[in-house]
Amino acid sequence: MGGGETCQEFLTTGLADVIRLHVAPVVLGSGTRLFPAGASPRIDLQLTEAVNTPAAQHLTYRVVK
Repeated sequence: MGGGETCQEFLTTGLADVIRLHVAPVVLGSGTRLFPAGASPRIDLQLTEAVNTPAAQHLTYRVVK
């Protein structure tokens, strides 16, 4: 939570250690982007946990530094 711009700031400054994404099978059509549309630095992630539920996929990634 906190908006795409806030999340991107934490990632690009190296302050994020873990990313948790909750992906629901719904297309909203608008909203705040999690990642910018333009070029951004590469950030490598390692999947550490995946939980499937009827409502969503709950994914946890470790930020590889």
